[in-house]
Amino acid sequence: MFGVIDLPTYLAGLVLIVLLPGPNSLYVLSVAARRGVRAGYTAAAGVWCGDTVLMTLSAAGVASLLQGNAVLFGIVKYAGAGYLTWLAVGMLRAAWGMWKARREQTAEEAPAGVQDERPFRRALVVSLFNPKAILFFVAFFVQFVSESNPVVGFVTLGVLAQVASMLYLSALIFGGSRLAAAFRRRRRLSAGATSAAGALFLGFAVKLSLASV
Repeated sequence: MFGVIDLPTYLAGLVLIVLLPGPNSLYVLSVAARRGVRAGYTAAAGVWCGDTVLMTLSAAGVASLLQGNAVLFGIVKYAGAGYLTWLAVGMLRAAWGMWKARREQTAEEAPAGVQDERPFRRALVVSLFNPKAILFFVAFFVQFVSESNPVVGFVTLGVLAQVASMLYLSALIFGGSRLAAAFRRRRRLSAGATSAAGALFLGFAVKLSLASV
């Protein structure tokens, strides 16, 4: 049906994968908590665009190419791990700046790193190098596309994946926005949360560097 093989199994796997914490959801939650709903949706738009690119590449056969070429897959995963590490270092540096300046900043001021942040672009790159998304589209997504109608199958699976992502990220954005006021009032809390996010991104970088197809 709709070019999809075993739709119930795909939906069950999709829900589990979407709910599994990853750099995409963590970054969107972090942006929403620090900057509010509008910035959260800007970051989420970057995630959705990145996922669309990965789906398109999967449909074009890049998934099979990565599966069959260990060198190419290694290049992709180590480039992604390097970018996630760079983001983690940036978050940890921003957190250190918050700790140092927390007594000097007013509740309305934001650290320079936050002011210069570009949520859409950063979320887009995070999405493209997200280990969870890469493995999902390389090893899971393509298994449910019917050979008799692959175009409709890819579109159907992609739309379902994006709808699930939109619902989940929207819940995170509105939940994170409630934390924004507390973060603005309590610099120590904001610095601690940013430190934790940086540490988790380092963990994602290590996980990606160890990933295999």
